[in-house]
Amino acid sequence: MFKTLKLLFDKKNKDIRKRLLFTLGCLLVFVVGKTIPVPGTQGAVSDLGLWELYDAISGGGLEQFSIFALGVMPYISASLITGILQMDIIPYFTELKEQGATGQQKINQINRYLGLVLAFLQGFAMAFAFLPNGGALDFLKVAIVLTGGTAFLLWMGDQMTQKGIGNGVSLLIMAGIVSSIPNMFIETFQALVLGNENLVLGIVGFSIFVLIYIAIIVGIVFVEKSERRIPVQYANQTSSAYGARQNYIPFKLNSASVMPVIFASVIFTIPSFIAGLMKSENAFTEFVTKYVNYTTPIGFAAYIIIIIIFCFFYTFLQINPEELSKNLNKNGGYIPGVRPGKETKQYISTIIGRITLIGSLFIAIVAGLPIIFSSFIDTGLPSSVSLGGTSILIVIGVVLETYNQLESSLLNRNYKGGR
Repeated sequence: MFKTLKLLFDKKNKDIRKRLLFTLGCLLVFVVGKTIPVPGTQGAVSDLGLWELYDAISGGGLEQFSIFALGVMPYISASLITGILQMDIIPYFTELKEQGATGQQKINQINRYLGLVLAFLQGFAMAFAFLPNGGALDFLKVAIVLTGGTAFLLWMGDQMTQKGIGNGVSLLIMAGIVSSIPNMFIETFQALVLGNENLVLGIVGFSIFVLIYIAIIVGIVFVEKSERRIPVQYANQTSSAYGARQNYIPFKLNSASVMPVIFASVIFTIPSFIAGLMKSENAFTEFVTKYVNYTTPIGFAAYIIIIIIFCFFYTFLQINPEELSKNLNKNGGYIPGVRPGKETKQYISTIIGRITLIGSLFIAIVAGLPIIFSSFIDTGLPSSVSLGGTSILIVIGVVLETYNQLESSLLNRNYKGGR
């Protein structure tokens, strides 16, 4: 880490510093934009209710009904839809997936257009839910402003990816979540220390809470860095696609990173979103409150199961064992003790399945423990802690991804400069 910082401030890495400052500048624009309310909506949101989860994941702009209230969540929802369609459901999307980089570029364009359509629909729905005295024209104006906010964030995310450091969309999601973490610790301190008759016991309880979070962060970093290496040999080592020195294929313990948590949160926000549009309580809102709510036993179990399922879904969406097996065979590579072709594919699938199971269980535990201690056990912790595990998973995952890209850029530049 210190070596990376030293390289960052080296004279020949001036352009990388500019890219980093550009990224930070864009994040500042996002933070400032969250404080600008949509005209005519001041004081519209007095109680988030069923919208609490959506607000937490989208960046915390809904509470002030800001121009960035939707965040980039419509785009994430669109990505989830197209990701599912690529699994041999619609042939067109399957063909795009098989086209490689060209197909992925087309899918990204579809995600953006579909994301903007979803943003308009969600913006109109939000206006309908929070502006009871508004008319159709008022709802339309709000929907246009919110859609414009999402479109601007997607554009800014692209600029961050191209001209900055890290994945722009992921960084915007992280920035929204980071702003809520200090408030969580403040509320916990008030509940455990200031609200406790026994001051010493309260301080000890808060200290344990902080230490647990530090341990969770260390655990997340360890899992994100862990990998399973499959040895590979080549008939002609110099023709290897992996280079002369590299004789293994690395698979991360958590190849899906933070996407399963984000997708699971999106899945849970959809019923809550629809229920929030209803002016009065009915059978559907009662169902959502009882069963599609991570603070209830059934809702909690469903949330954990969805996270685990999406870990497998996203991992195998990123890594295709059949394609990997074909590429190995094409380059004259093979796994010792495993026959090329079908057996190699099956072997790789088994390895990926095993490590993904371990990674998914870890993610489920980290996301679930805060919910258990804040919702099911009388610990005195505030409700904001329930999303603490989900938040810290997303933040640490994005930070590590961005740091790895920064480190790679610096080392690559230093290597080229030393030649």
